[in-house]
Amino acid sequence: MKNAQRRTAYRTTAPLGLGLGLLLAACSTTPPTPTTPLAPAVGTSLRQCDTLASQFRFDQATIDSAAPVAAGGLMLAGQPVAAHCLVKGQMHKRKGSDGRDYAIAFEMRLPQAWNGRFYHQGNGGLDGAVRPAEGALGGGPTTGALVQGFAVISSDAGHTGAQTAVFGLEPQARLDYGYQAVAKLTPMAKSLIASAYGKGPDRSYIGGCSNGGRHAMVAASRLGDQYDGYLIGAPGYRLPNAALAQLWGAQRWTPLATPGATVKHPLNPNANIPDLGSALTAPERQTVAQAILGRCDALDGLKDGLVQATQACQAAFDVARDVPTCAGARNGSCLTPAQKTTLAQVMAGGKATNGQSIYSAFPYDAGIAGSNWATWKFINSVALDPLSVGTIFTAPPAAPADIASANIDVLLPAISATSATYPESGLALMSPPGNGNPSNLAPLRARGAKMVLYHGVSDAIFSAEDTRQWFERLNKAQGGKASDFARYFPVPGMNHCSGGPTADQFDLLGPLVKWVEQGVAPQAVTASARGAGNAGGVNAELPAEWAANRSRPLCAYPSVATYNGSGPIESASSFSCR
Repeated sequence: MKNAQRRTAYRTTAPLGLGLGLLLAACSTTPPTPTTPLAPAVGTSLRQCDTLASQFRFDQATIDSAAPVAAGGLMLAGQPVAAHCLVKGQMHKRKGSDGRDYAIAFEMRLPQAWNGRFYHQGNGGLDGAVRPAEGALGGGPTTGALVQGFAVISSDAGHTGAQTAVFGLEPQARLDYGYQAVAKLTPMAKSLIASAYGKGPDRSYIGGCSNGGRHAMVAASRLGDQYDGYLIGAPGYRLPNAALAQLWGAQRWTPLATPGATVKHPLNPNANIPDLGSALTAPERQTVAQAILGRCDALDGLKDGLVQATQACQAAFDVARDVPTCAGARNGSCLTPAQKTTLAQVMAGGKATNGQSIYSAFPYDAGIAGSNWATWKFINSVALDPLSVGTIFTAPPAAPADIASANIDVLLPAISATSATYPESGLALMSPPGNGNPSNLAPLRARGAKMVLYHGVSDAIFSAEDTRQWFERLNKAQGGKASDFARYFPVPGMNHCSGGPTADQFDLLGPLVKWVEQGVAPQAVTASARGAGNAGGVNAELPAEWAANRSRPLCAYPSVATYNGSGPIESASSFSCR
């Protein structure tokens, strides 16, 4: 796609109802009328812990252990976690059709002093591991749901790491990974909470980033009566399309890479993969980032190294025109015409031979200089995505796709295909019903439940533009009133879930709870940079000229964080969402 065509696509995908209606609300001096809240949660104290292993009963569930954890026995983002009960167990233990043993393994952490709320932690990647049930919130490390007093569950979604390479071949394991594990765990977790505290949760929330965000988005469609709040980060709700776009992009970067150059495989230290990063080096990506800043940085009223006006930037920036062209050899300060063409094609999301789009376009943003951007485009596209496409997302499954020989024209329809053994396609398993057409969320809205979405604008694997367009479709399906129960917060400069030249430390769970239980809709949420001395970990990619504690408001789309014209430029208080 030519750049001019691509810019036109960005300008025309936003329905007038959302763009105008939300913008007027954002510019108004009168806050939006709060929606009728659900009753707030009421906390209580833990009644039992050790005895849960022998006394708790739930169909298809086994508690393997239950033991108290003293205050400070777990640390999160430099903070000691209060005393709680750690419960480990399994659901639906079975012998798979492949002869392997499967189960949905989980852990729950139940605070001694409970706030009356349940948080289902969706994990990332291909799952396969029970990550600590800390209630991770996405973005840079910050307080989790557990620290805030929630009872939290985490699971492996029905398979172990040892089965990651093959679980897609086992039909039920596919279903559990797609959406059934969350559906099976939810009533069990609520029952376990009732056994531990003498009452079930007053309010329930589910959240995560990447695949965890996908879990939350799918739950909103499939389990709209089970959760009151959905925290949806960088949702890979079209995960098969995104993975296929990675293969397509890798094929186009390969001719530009240094012949014979390799790097270590991220999961197998004894193996090497082609060094696709040599096709667009770190200095060259920094050159592109500076060109984007040169064209777009001031669109929000201040040149500060962040592009807040994302949509305006897509109309303003042209990679062919704005990035210097190499007159001679590559030296990091320019791109060759072939590099420019390939970058524009990859950022447009890729196309099959017949012109069919493979995936959404990606926004141009200064976070393209981030190391995580390169990891996804140049390493994971070779090391991880071929496995996912071949064994999990196609029906029937095949061997892991080979980058050189992968036929995108064959694989694209295969992710939507079904068979007698796999009656649901890979795309249907991974996506909300309707494959991204959110027309079935009216009951969720009517019940008073709320959704908060966020996405790094420089996410290299799941496109922030894909999430934005999903939100536009939601607004259309809700008659222009999506903001009554859903808000989307793009994070300028942020890569996949965190990192990049950005302010990526933020908590959107607190505002979501306040919206659900007090009726106060979030319009601006403060995000901070993780500079020197940050307790949650330092972001090494922050520009040297930024203050270590720089803060910015994350603004509900389509409003933009705009400089007020005065005030300290490192402080969120000097910006307004408008």
